[in-house]
Amino acid sequence: MRFAVKSDGNWRAFRHRNYRILYPANAASNIGGWVQRLAQDWLVLELTNSGFYLGLVTALQFAPVWFFSLPGGALADRFNKRKVLILTNIAAGLTSLTLGILVVTNNVQIWHVMALAFALGVADAIDKPVRQSFTSEMVGVVDVPNAVSLNSANFNFGRLVGPALSGLMIAAFGTGPSFLINAFTYLLVIIVMANIREAELFREPRAAGPTTIREGFRYVMARPDLFVVMSVVFFVTTFGLNFQLFNALMATKVFDKGVTSFGLMGTVIAIGSLSAALFSPRIEKYRSTKFVIASSIIFGISIFIIAFMPTFLTYMIMLPIAGAGALTTLIASNSTVQTNSDSAVRGRILGIYQFVLLGGAPLVTPILGLFSEAFGIRRTIALCALITILAPTAIWLKFKDRIAVPEDISIAAVLKTA
Repeated sequence: MRFAVKSDGNWRAFRHRNYRILYPANAASNIGGWVQRLAQDWLVLELTNSGFYLGLVTALQFAPVWFFSLPGGALADRFNKRKVLILTNIAAGLTSLTLGILVVTNNVQIWHVMALAFALGVADAIDKPVRQSFTSEMVGVVDVPNAVSLNSANFNFGRLVGPALSGLMIAAFGTGPSFLINAFTYLLVIIVMANIREAELFREPRAAGPTTIREGFRYVMARPDLFVVMSVVFFVTTFGLNFQLFNALMATKVFDKGVTSFGLMGTVIAIGSLSAALFSPRIEKYRSTKFVIASSIIFGISIFIIAFMPTFLTYMIMLPIAGAGALTTLIASNSTVQTNSDSAVRGRILGIYQFVLLGGAPLVTPILGLFSEAFGIRRTIALCALITILAPTAIWLKFKDRIAVPEDISIAAVLKTA
């Protein structure tokens, strides 16, 4: 029986069989990823009872984006994306399986966690730009905005379910099974990837010649519309999107709450983000560089308001609004970058996008932590909000006459006029 979806509907990406079979596997993997994230943090605290080691393991897992997201984008443009994704999922699954076995056999040590977190980070840094550029091959450029919205809903559903499931499992069985379950979800993705029909992919011939990261940077610099989107995303994610820091310090230092309330804050944000992801297909036609700028400023305003919420209840009421604003900005920026990039360089563009998206926070967040200790968390949030508002405003004023998408976005035409 044929799966019927309207060609102009809010779920139209599901018309494509490859995307349709991969979506539930990715849902399981997203849940598994959040299950492991909570279990890993808890395991580090069990082994060390140290906030320093907790921060160090987190840094080791996310630092590889500085070194491997750009090469990952180049791999996406040069090699078969499906096969690369099978390899990255095998690598990531092996790290989870190894850690799970070490835990259940009572042989785990902190250096094991650190090494495997770094290895998982390397696999993930390569995987992200390849996976995102593979979306356009599964659904075609026309349906990419819809697929990005559905993928965001998928991710945020995992963010809602995963931590709660992990908490129940840790309480009942310890941390070991959480890692083993995540390893199994990688296996599901690998099985589905092996059953992707390559004949149904939307592929374009690869250009001859070397695939260089430098060429990707030249392409972005020659495209003010893409450069503006990435610049705005840098400020939004580096300064505005620090909910973990904001919530932890507001809960403990301002509202005198415990870990339960801190966890509830994350759930409330995820509700707002999931709601935005489900609503976003209805506003696909409005997504553009201007839309990214406008939504980032609105997000910044919501963060500024949060800084002055007088009670825990009013703070909680504002969190889903801020979460929705953040995700609306990120969905718009991701789909704008994908749909307005030449397929020959799209993987490298998404590698640069991931570098910008995730690369600033590991450096800036510790500084914000020190700033909050010196001046208070409310002033820190207000400062981050002002940067999130003023930076996109300044970028808009500088580039407002140059952000139109060129008629010919091919790499040859863009670099010829650069």
